[in-house]
Order: sequence, then structure tokens, then C-alpha cells
Amino acid sequence: MYAEADYIMLSALQHYQFCPRQCALIHIEQQWAENRFTAEGKVLHERADSKKSEWMGSVRIVRTLPISSNQYGLSGQADVVEFHADGSIFPVEYKRGRPKTDRCDEVQLCAQALCLEEMLNVSIPNGALFYGQKRRRKPVDFDEGLRQLTISIIRKTREMVESGQTPAAVYNKKCDSCSLLNVCLPKSCTQARSVNLYLSRILGGLDEKNAQYPVCDDTGSLSS
Repeated sequence: MYAEADYIMLSALQHYQFCPRQCALIHIEQQWAENRFTAEGKVLHERADSKKSEWMGSVRIVRTLPISSNQYGLSGQADVVEFHADGSIFPVEYKRGRPKTDRCDEVQLCAQALCLEEMLNVSIPNGALFYGQKRRRKPVDFDEGLRQLTISIIRKTREMVESGQTPAAVYNKKCDSCSLLNVCLPKSCTQARSVNLYLSRILGGLDEKNAQYPVCDDTGSLSS
């Protein structure tokens, strides 16, 4: 059980699964920047974030629902939660673009289900991700594999946030779509261009230069 002051944001799990460094820049260093992709995401979320609830037939649709878990130390909000007449509960998370291969969106949605299960004392077997580019839902089963992956990401994210340490940058193709590209500067932080290597070369060069000149010993005499 965690104190509310120690809760981590649900969004941090998605950020960590996408890139631990991105997660640290946002949730430890409080860095943020916008780009076309984040702007498109905001537009997509406008309706889901309206905080308006409505009935569609026998289904009660609640938007921007605050959720939390004392067991896992999580807090945040669910874009949409559907409450069906048969008692089943169905969370829906809105995302721009298309389904990803790293399961970061599925982890975030599964964490929402864990919160709802704890809050409402129910079992939630599945939910959905709505992708703006395809304009349709992708069903997500909260099976044991996804649940264990989500719990593992919760633990790793918490450990990193509590450490206060930002991981080193490692460039790969997905960096180009990250809004924090110009904050992170992954291409400038490779091993070949690291600060430690730069200082090592500078200090090494100074040592070689100094070795060419005589220096004074403790008695004031010159020595080579």
C-alpha cells in the first residue's frame, strides 16, 4: 500500500514502456515540449476529455474519470469508461496514430483496469484502444501476460522515479517522432560524443603538453 504522496501517474507507465529516458525527462525533470503528434493527440482527446457523461442505450458512458490504486500507487484518469447493464465495465483509451508494437498503450490501459478493479471491487477482462488514424477500436484482453507485464512496468517506473536518475540517451528511429527530441538530443549523447570521453581527451592532451616542459619540485629546482 502506498501513501497518496507517493503515487505515480498512469501516463508515466506508457512513457516508460515507450522510452525510460522520455519518462524520466517528463516525470523527474518536468520537461515537456509539443510537436505535431502531441497536438493531434490533444485534438483527438477533446471529446473524451469533455467530462460529460451520457447514456447510449443501456450503456452509461463516463468521460475523464479520475481513478487510482492504493495497492499499486497509481493515479490518473480514464478517457472513457463504459458501464453496461449486465454489470460489466469496459475502459477505452484514446490514442492518435495507429497501434504500436511495444505494447505501451496496452500497458497504460491495463493499469487503468487494475485501478478500476480495486476501486469498484470487480473483475475487468477486457477494454479497447481507439486509434485516431484508423478511426476504430482495437480490443485488448487483460490476460495474465499483459497483467504481469503491466505490474513489472509499474515497479520499474517507480524505481526509476524514486531514484531521481535519468537514463542515458540511446538513439533509435522512434526518437524522430518524440516531442522531446530537441530536449533529449539522443544523437549528441552517443558514446563517441560523451562528456566523459571529451574530458578524458582534453585532460589527456594537457598531460602530454605539460610533459614537454620542465617543472619545479618542492625545493624550487627545475626538473624535467
